[in-house]
Amino acid sequence: MSDTTQLLRFITAGSVDDGKSTLIGRLLHDSKSIFEDQFSAISKTSEKRGMGAVDLSLLTDGLQAEREQGITIDVAYRYFATPRRKYIIGDTPGHEQYTRNMVTAASTANLVVILIDARKGVLTQTRRHTYLASLLGVPHVVLAVNKMDMVDYSQARFDEIVAEYRRFAAPLGIADPVCIPLSALNGDMVVDRGDNLDWYQGPALLEFLDTVEIDHDVNTTDFRFPVQWVCRPQTDEHHDFRGFMGRIEAGEVSVGDEITVLPSGRTTKVKEIVTYDGKLQTAFAPQSVTLTLEDEIDISRGDLFVRSSDTPPHVAKEFRAMLCWLSESPLDKQRKYIVKHTTRTAKCLFSSLDHRIDVNTLELHAVEKLAMNDIAQVSIKVQQPLVFDSYATDRATGSFIVIDEATNNTVAAGMIV
Repeated sequence: MSDTTQLLRFITAGSVDDGKSTLIGRLLHDSKSIFEDQFSAISKTSEKRGMGAVDLSLLTDGLQAEREQGITIDVAYRYFATPRRKYIIGDTPGHEQYTRNMVTAASTANLVVILIDARKGVLTQTRRHTYLASLLGVPHVVLAVNKMDMVDYSQARFDEIVAEYRRFAAPLGIADPVCIPLSALNGDMVVDRGDNLDWYQGPALLEFLDTVEIDHDVNTTDFRFPVQWVCRPQTDEHHDFRGFMGRIEAGEVSVGDEITVLPSGRTTKVKEIVTYDGKLQTAFAPQSVTLTLEDEIDISRGDLFVRSSDTPPHVAKEFRAMLCWLSESPLDKQRKYIVKHTTRTAKCLFSSLDHRIDVNTLELHAVEKLAMNDIAQVSIKVQQPLVFDSYATDRATGSFIVIDEATNNTVAAGMIV
């Protein structure tokens, strides 16, 4: 398989018993991505439990506690590949108390598969997961109506669920979710089309995953390059080399482009683009490169290069953000916190907690403190200016984490409004 094969990260979300683990097991099994010894192990376990068929959900519910309780607790990652793409699947928990797990997994996903049990229809969890997917800007949403075998593969039932879901999702900015009827248990419309859903003309799930367009999931227009490292080799042949290393988070850059260094605002031109495999004329997101510049400018880790002709980012010491509180200890406005944004860290304080969002009903509530899994809009002041875009424009330069200075624990993840 070539190194240029695209990588698609997707997560599955749904309430307990919607069949997420079975769906992933079916994807892995039918795409021939599991080993024979794995298959024989789960066959034996299924037999011991007196099941007529092999329980494919055992492939993903890896933690002993999950198997014993029959629920998914942590995000389980699985890897598989087809001739067209490589995949990383995150199986996220359905319970509200694990909201933070879903937020963490969704923040890097290209796509979310929201599962619905055809018998139960749209539930509170469905709404919660859809809201989180929209909040985290996941570019593609698939509504997978599972257990169609339990409703006699009824087209009327499928249409009813899809209509209800679209009514709810449209105001959240999810205008065109792809809706697929399937049976993970029997394998209809997962990898193979099966014989029972001939009224459905759209793609099977894997067919859609293989063909969905993900090139434009990152901002391809505005160049953003946070400096991670200033490279000054101490060797005789390179003693005057000064390069700036990092990953291009958005857009592209070419030799000769005029760039602005923020927050200082100084401008210069790109002299060379250096990589391990040699020099390039043009580089683009998400490549990791070393840039050399025509002028000597004072630049350090945390500075951001932008192309002078592109839409400029914001440079400010105060901003509003949506925050998901990850820590078991609640937010304490008296404590000292640090914001880590791209490659820059800065001390911060919470100047206001505007409101908390009830992720089940989307109602807003006044709030004095944040507890674990709470999602709220807040205002943050930082000691040094940050250079950022809104999260909707660029997920990389619009997101940050909050670290507790005393414990060094990551306590929150944020998206700049």
